[in-house]
Amino acid sequence: MRTVEGEILRGAAAAGVFGSSRAAVDVASRTDRGVSARGNALVLTSALAGRALLGALNGITPEIFFSAAAEVDDSFRPRAARSREYHYLESEPVGPAAAYRRAAALAVGDIDVRSFGRGLSADRPVVRSVRRFDVRPAESGLSLEIEAPSFVWGMVRKLVAATRDVVRGTLGTDEFQAALSGEHRLTLPLAEPEPLMLWSVEYDRPWTVTVDPFRVRRSAYFASERRVARERALLLDSLRATPDPAAEASIARRPPSRAGSG
Repeated sequence: MRTVEGEILRGAAAAGVFGSSRAAVDVASRTDRGVSARGNALVLTSALAGRALLGALNGITPEIFFSAAAEVDDSFRPRAARSREYHYLESEPVGPAAAYRRAAALAVGDIDVRSFGRGLSADRPVVRSVRRFDVRPAESGLSLEIEAPSFVWGMVRKLVAATRDVVRGTLGTDEFQAALSGEHRLTLPLAEPEPLMLWSVEYDRPWTVTVDPFRVRRSAYFASERRVARERALLLDSLRATPDPAAEASIARRPPSRAGSG
């Protein structure tokens, strides 16, 4: 299966990024299939440095772009980030923004994520600290923005699903709070992956080299993808506006009405 990491490994090896060192990368966050990333971080060993390294990596594919680099020692681990931020586009909100904000506020602070993760042990608390869970208006719907030092697998998508249920009224706030404190276990679905984006990963150390990755090739890619998305939306709207053939056939077979006489 094609993955972001696989494309980076393939392209970096072909470009000679690794040189004689082992072809491997270590990443700050791995995302579910269908989830995108605006900001992520990886560490690799290369004879190239700074702008030369970024130039080689940005030549792999326009779908993946690199904007900054910094030299680190062998002890650096990209997972030891200061914070991570995810954005979820709720394109069809199930209620008003104010209701989303009230539900989201319940999940801010130290929470037990056993109801909001995947593959976690049930016999002891698993605590994560949610620093921020904001709900902002977006161009289409709402943007749900969650920041924490670290997340467990599936945590953001399950928090989004739980927030939706609270807004719908199918999950009570007391039950939601009991799950967040670890007093009650919930069985929650995962919200759809496609609207989710890993927005940023922040460290205490600065990036020492930065570049603008949106050169001609990448700008052309974005323009092409936006055109395809618009065309797809227009086609879907056209299909939805097409009358149902079965309904037309039913109307055609209906016998003509007769005028009564008095």
